[in-house]
Amino acid sequence: MQPAAIVSFARTPIAKAGRGAYAGVHPVTLCGHAIRHAVARAGIEPGEVEEVVNGSAVSVGPAVGNIARHAIFRAGLPATTTAVTVTRACASGLQAIATAAQRIMAGEICVAVASGTETISLQLDPAFPNLRREEWLSRELADLYMPMIDTAEVVARRYNVTREAQDAYALESQRRTAAAQQAGRFDAEIVPLEAADCSPDAAKAAALLRDEGNRPNTTLEGLAALEPVRGAGNTVTAGNSSQLSDGSAAVAMMSESEAERRGLEPLGVFLGLATAGCDPDEMGIGPVLAVPKLLDRFGLKVDDIDLWELNEAFASQVVHCAERLHLPMERLNVDGGAISIGHPYGMSGVRLTGHLLIEGRRRNARYAVVTMCVGGGMGAAGLFQLR
Repeated sequence: MQPAAIVSFARTPIAKAGRGAYAGVHPVTLCGHAIRHAVARAGIEPGEVEEVVNGSAVSVGPAVGNIARHAIFRAGLPATTTAVTVTRACASGLQAIATAAQRIMAGEICVAVASGTETISLQLDPAFPNLRREEWLSRELADLYMPMIDTAEVVARRYNVTREAQDAYALESQRRTAAAQQAGRFDAEIVPLEAADCSPDAAKAAALLRDEGNRPNTTLEGLAALEPVRGAGNTVTAGNSSQLSDGSAAVAMMSESEAERRGLEPLGVFLGLATAGCDPDEMGIGPVLAVPKLLDRFGLKVDDIDLWELNEAFASQVVHCAERLHLPMERLNVDGGAISIGHPYGMSGVRLTGHLLIEGRRRNARYAVVTMCVGGGMGAAGLFQLR
């Protein structure tokens, strides 16, 4: 069994949910756009893609259907390409990569695309269907339905993460993203939508050339002035939380031997995924449990990992996870994260992976880890080796 190589990466810019450039754009449109460009960047013929695996957290259901299957046609792939959409809440995109990689590693398929897509704007649309809560769970395990912002407050209180620590981390995320944008470190991965690729808000979407959510002029004083979302006595604010966002990302994958046969230089290879469960009310601590499982499996230590991407759902959980895992801040989220860039749930795992591999190559890194908390009380961590 050999590793699955990632040979290309492409993503849309990330837009603000509800009021941003993609508010009127269907998730299948976004997904098809990212897939088409990932395939083109890899130099793969559309008909060579055997499977597309898409990860989505909330952009699924009767109103959307199997995003992956619909997106292959928007991407210009043939009907012979099979497709599946997977969901693991915020780790859906990382799960898509793992699922595609594992099929390649098992020798079941040769060429695949893994994508992650989310249009949170759909959730803000009152016409989007919502399933009611299951009655027994509502009575016996109400924490399972706890809004994630409330779980962030639980983590902050339970693990003594102060408002000041959260705001300081949020400011650093904004600073790092601003520096990365100015230096052009996102340019190679972004493929803006053309007007012809969109639908109702085509002109607006086409004008989005880069991520639109970050605030480079953020100050510590400005963050401190924000009122906690849940009112006095709490600590989580709009400034130290991830943003609601829309977007899509995709990677093209194949066996390492197939990449060599084609003369392709992989960005890196997928080595493995670890998942772990925790109480739903503190779902933000998931990486604390998943990362040790991953490293132990491969005989590695924290110091062996050159770059870390830990999704910034909330500053409270990142600060706690970094402290518990002893992650060096100079290797963690080096170009900012979801607090500054945005968090289209299903997209994030793919975006973090692609950016980590590109940035890791620039830094001559060897090992890199993508890890994230997962709604419902889980953590996920993926290990990649750069080539």
